[in-house]
Amino acid sequence: MENEEGLQVDLYQPRKCSATNRLITAKDHASVQINVGEVDENGHYTGKYETYALCGFVRCSGDSQKVSTLLFGGF
Repeated sequence: MENEEGLQVDLYQPRKCSATNRLITAKDHASVQINVGEVDENGHYTGKYETYALCGFVRCSGDSQKVSTLLFGGF
């Protein structure tokens, strides 16, 4: 829901899994949200990051390592 200025005013905004595009419900206690920082060519943190969310289904199935390697570009 938006107010008159166009800002979001909802108390709860569900997230979507970055791997499966499933909605992450409030009761999915196995889900995680990971912020991956951006670094420059010297390896210094630039202050920017990308947020990834993984649902409990992906984590419980044992695919989180494979999915994180695909999403984050490897470690």
